[in-house]
Amino acid sequence: MKIQNAFILGLTSIVLMHCQSPTATQVEPHQLFTDNAVLQRDIEMPVWGTADPGGSIEVEINGQVEQTKVSEDSSWQVNLAAMEAGGPYQLIIRGEEEIKLENVMVGDVWLASGQSNMEWPLSAEVDNYEEEIANANYPNIRLFTVYRNTSLEPLNQLDSGSWQQCSPETVANFSAVAYFFGREIQQEQDIPIGLLHSSWGGTTAEAWVSEASVRQMEDFSAMLDSLRSEESGELSFAEKQELKDKTIVQADARLSEITLPLEDQDWPTMELPTLWETTDPSLEGFDGYVWFQKTFTLPQSYENQPLTLHLGAIDDADITWVNGQKVGETAGYNVLRTYEIPPQLLKGGENTITVRVLDTGGGGGFSGSADKMYLARDGQQLSADIAGEWKYDQNQEGDFPKISPYPQEPTLLYNAMINPLLPYPIKGVIWYQGESNAGRAQQYQTLFPLLIDDWRSHWSIGDFPFLFVQLASFIAPGSHPENWPRLREAQLMTLSLPNTGMAVAIDIGDSIDIHPRNKQDVGSRLALAARKVAYGEENVYSGPIYESMRVADDSVILTFEQVGEGLFKMPDEKLRGFEVAGEDRQFYQTQATIISDTEVSIKVPEVSRPAAVRYGWRSYPDVNLYNSEGLPASPFRTDDWEVPDIEG
Repeated sequence: MKIQNAFILGLTSIVLMHCQSPTATQVEPHQLFTDNAVLQRDIEMPVWGTADPGGSIEVEINGQVEQTKVSEDSSWQVNLAAMEAGGPYQLIIRGEEEIKLENVMVGDVWLASGQSNMEWPLSAEVDNYEEEIANANYPNIRLFTVYRNTSLEPLNQLDSGSWQQCSPETVANFSAVAYFFGREIQQEQDIPIGLLHSSWGGTTAEAWVSEASVRQMEDFSAMLDSLRSEESGELSFAEKQELKDKTIVQADARLSEITLPLEDQDWPTMELPTLWETTDPSLEGFDGYVWFQKTFTLPQSYENQPLTLHLGAIDDADITWVNGQKVGETAGYNVLRTYEIPPQLLKGGENTITVRVLDTGGGGGFSGSADKMYLARDGQQLSADIAGEWKYDQNQEGDFPKISPYPQEPTLLYNAMINPLLPYPIKGVIWYQGESNAGRAQQYQTLFPLLIDDWRSHWSIGDFPFLFVQLASFIAPGSHPENWPRLREAQLMTLSLPNTGMAVAIDIGDSIDIHPRNKQDVGSRLALAARKVAYGEENVYSGPIYESMRVADDSVILTFEQVGEGLFKMPDEKLRGFEVAGEDRQFYQTQATIISDTEVSIKVPEVSRPAAVRYGWRSYPDVNLYNSEGLPASPFRTDDWEVPDIEG
């Protein structure tokens, strides 16, 4: 009887707890919980946020109801039981008031991170971008972009952001690689896909690693100590960032006091598009605001007509007005500016465009091409001359303290752009980075696996899939010829970690542009790796990978894995990209022959006793070895001859 009574009392307390009305005030869910969110399937799902201490909170979705109390530090978290893929659902968070999040899905969430090749949006003229954007109607793909931020200390909150359904209106400025990856995964798996994008162009891997992990490497520990030190008498990094942020806030606050268009009679002129450093010596190294203004003439027939203003790419951010009325603003150095002008704004005769450009570091100004600056009506370009001579003035606001535009210091990006995402469960990560570490390939052999282990440790959901892109071909100006091949080698070596996969991009680079526009193949190759590593599909997910070498008389026989139905080259081509050396380490380029499904034979008359073979060992190599699936072989070398890291 005592046992029965105890059971009844326990059951009664549970019922009373669930019947008790939530009492928490000032309830704020974390910024990742918005309308259109995707929650990770098949795993316990935390939902968390802040509220006034002491009250109770209730969270409900699809019949599940969980309650918790707000801690003294104002934090709260409930853990929802694992759910299968599906939706849409309503996620309800109850305190004294009720927050209803609509159109929430359960599926797979992939985090996309790295530097500019991951950041590169569809609108920045990726291959066939206009058609790709127009056809991007995938309501079961959801997009979330983490805005750029840095911090010396780990942050728990994001400044802003929201989940958006994938559509032509939302996808244009989203990561192209992430989109093409997600599109293929969604179509293959037929489940909702959430793409959580957190990247920043020009950044190094060490910036994305937590302090505790990155301090395991002595060089970075010393850099962190220097960042925190104020012994030099200069402003610390945090103080510089605070001053910069304060300048931006004050400048934005003054906008309401400015009458537009501005009086520009005494302003100098500048031919646009251009970066201002290349035109005006007084703006060399200037970081801050520059105002641009142009008056143009429209025929009377265009009065009260809806037109579209195209300004090309602007580095880094802009606010644009036409005849004194704001028509739009955009952040992102590689994003094409397109603004709709309301019909009532334009008049026959003179009209004025005013653009306030904010540069936070590096080059500043109009970075696109002249053919991207124009007015259009119904998609047809008008004759009004938008490129060319503009008036400009940099004296409206002061300049900024000098802070690198591409944060490369240890842990700054982890703290501000990764830590705030924890513990939101993910299916895995796709990563495209390495260009900024190319002068330190030997260091990267330790650093990159450290980053992967670091993220897996902090998410505490096991060795989730981590898929990455090997650097594409590119002739890096001023770079030592060994740098990019050795960085690719470091990436190849990282495949020794469990649940990793690599997309080889050696065949789709651009010799003069570090940002190849073929992002479709990059996304597709990452998706192939995901289908194997994350979803267990028995597929050929990689190009040929070097396995072993043997010398037979005067020939070298190389064996490869990941060949599918066999090694392949175009029938009318000779196999290219191989070099052979003897013990003197003098390499000779040579042709090779595919002799079986898995083997390549090489003969070099100049080398009687071959000691080493290299393939694709150039920044921009001429290579053509594939497998039956049309996937390119990874560059490699059979030797381990040491070459020290050479910055530059």
